[in-house]
Amino acid sequence: MAAAVVRSLGSSLGKNLREIRVHLCQTSASSKGARDFVEQHYVTLKKSNPDFPILIRECSGVQARLWARYGFGKESSVSVENMSADQVVKALQMLVQSKP
Repeated sequence: MAAAVVRSLGSSLGKNLREIRVHLCQTSASSKGARDFVEQHYVTLKKSNPDFPILIRECSGVQARLWARYGFGKESSVSVENMSADQVVKALQMLVQSKP
């Protein structure tokens, strides 16, 4: 299910967004879903959008969070603490479809 959503998002990332950032901790249990999301879906997203900036930021103790940057420097974020990889995909889908 999540893989299909990621494939469908692949072609629409550049329409509304300028950049996606994933902040996560390398070791904390609360960032496990974010780490799993990166391991399972990053390659698919990047292959669909080779020129689109998808940044992964790892820092010890940081809260797992998705950031979306839209046009004119507007940003939006959503916490993905204690979420599964599928829930992170849904959060990304919500950010892609929203307008700041």
